[in-house]
Amino acid sequence: MVNLDYPKILDLCREHLDPKRTESASFLIWYLENYYRLDSLEAVDSVCDQRGDKGVDGIYVNDNDNTIDIFQCKLSQSKDSTIGDTALKEFYGTLSQFKSQASVQNLIDSGGDADVVRLVKRLDLVTKVGTHEIRGIFISNIDIDSNGKSYLKATSLISFIGKSDLIKTYISDTRTTSMPTAAEFDISGFSVSQYIVDTKTKSLIAPVKAKELVKLKGIADQSLFAFNVRGPLGRTQVNKDIENSIRNPSTHKLFPLFHNGITVICGSIKNNPNKIIIKDYYVVNGCQSLNSLYDNQAKLTDELRILTKFVQVDVTSELSKNITWYSNNQNGIKPRDSKANNPIQIRLQNEFQANYDGPYWFEIKRGERVGPGEVISNEEAGLYLMSFDLKEPWATHRKYQIFDEKYGELFCRPEVSADRIVMCYVMMKAITASTEKIDNKLFGKYALTKQAMLYILRCILENDSRGRELISDPAPFVRSQENRSRFISCITRIINDMVIDLNAEVKEFGDEFDYRGKLRDAEWVKKLSKEVVSDYLKLVQRKRIDSFESEWSSST
Repeated sequence: MVNLDYPKILDLCREHLDPKRTESASFLIWYLENYYRLDSLEAVDSVCDQRGDKGVDGIYVNDNDNTIDIFQCKLSQSKDSTIGDTALKEFYGTLSQFKSQASVQNLIDSGGDADVVRLVKRLDLVTKVGTHEIRGIFISNIDIDSNGKSYLKATSLISFIGKSDLIKTYISDTRTTSMPTAAEFDISGFSVSQYIVDTKTKSLIAPVKAKELVKLKGIADQSLFAFNVRGPLGRTQVNKDIENSIRNPSTHKLFPLFHNGITVICGSIKNNPNKIIIKDYYVVNGCQSLNSLYDNQAKLTDELRILTKFVQVDVTSELSKNITWYSNNQNGIKPRDSKANNPIQIRLQNEFQANYDGPYWFEIKRGERVGPGEVISNEEAGLYLMSFDLKEPWATHRKYQIFDEKYGELFCRPEVSADRIVMCYVMMKAITASTEKIDNKLFGKYALTKQAMLYILRCILENDSRGRELISDPAPFVRSQENRSRFISCITRIINDMVIDLNAEVKEFGDEFDYRGKLRDAEWVKKLSKEVVSDYLKLVQRKRIDSFESEWSSST
């Protein structure tokens, strides 16, 4: 369970804390990562870093369900205090800035250089506010009092997420195998379909009362779904329809006709004509539906049944993992999944095993059993190649392109090898370590900054004879452990010199410049790179610093 009491709560978002970022903003980033399931880059992009942002701490646009979530986050240092109606009324006033296209435009016109203005522009809210539902999300590490609850009843615009809600819906990123012991279901009057694989493995399918399903242990704290790849958050149109059906008693008897059902993995199953008894169980598919049922328990009737598949299998076996994986893979296949068995990816993985067996493992599909060494996923490899080879670091926030329209450009080239990916990987590790030396900390922590630095490093190496050899054929520099260590040492010194010039360039923009917008601007990044590379080459010519060629030659 998470500790939300101050100051322990700061340990959760430690990596996001910065003197120029409020503690509330840092916690909101953590919240978006862990509850909205955003990646770190998108979470940071959704939050206003600085003060004076007109009561707005963050904005998230979901174009799939046409919603715009406006966040306000309040951290209390006293665990005994509560949120009343005053803070909620103030937040309601904040939300009035988003009631129409005219009000959003007024926010932009009157907001000056506030971070919220840049965020509103980047999300194109002037256009989307007319087609998307505005939702106010108030988040706190304490709970709401009776005055606050009364106020919320009078407005549907604001949702409050307090300490109890955060604890109840939190899913740890550490998988647990602690499962509830037993549960039973009344199936009197209904037929059960049975499929037997062997004496230890079988499956039953039966229409189970929703009232009994919501009594399963582990829904409240989400431990029941520890092995599920999807969390309970996110209101898709399908889930909205399910909730509407739950609230409409006339559809309860029809529920099995339009619902895909729930899959439960069990250590053991016993059944007779009237009852199914299961032990050591967890739900691997149907998380969203079961949470909807749980949240609407008062609306359930005996007629509402769910087709439930119980699978008896050794819960620690590889088969159990496969069932979990395939049950979830049937929905929401990502572009990356479609390339998992692509010959190009298989070739790269085989090449890693042949040349880097031990130090590195190349992961080409989510959830696969990995080998020894540091794991390099094909998704992160695609990002590196986009910055280093395609020279488009400003586009790396669009990860979906890697296995979609950019796939051919990124991977379908003869020069893309295990050696090249390892080269980029170790350079990025050195770049990541060097960001501690970047003076503007928010700029230094930003994911696109690292990608921009990889692009700048490429431009530096192109101006070096040994660097051009590296770009053409990385194998002599990274294949053996000895040469790879030499390369890491040399490239680290080049990167450290580059950071000095980068600090000088960035300093001119001031501490609060729009680094997120600038790093997405191709022309700005190209100009920054040109200045940093020019300064670096001047120092090399004056023999103030060593070139990559000199570094490599002297390291023998």
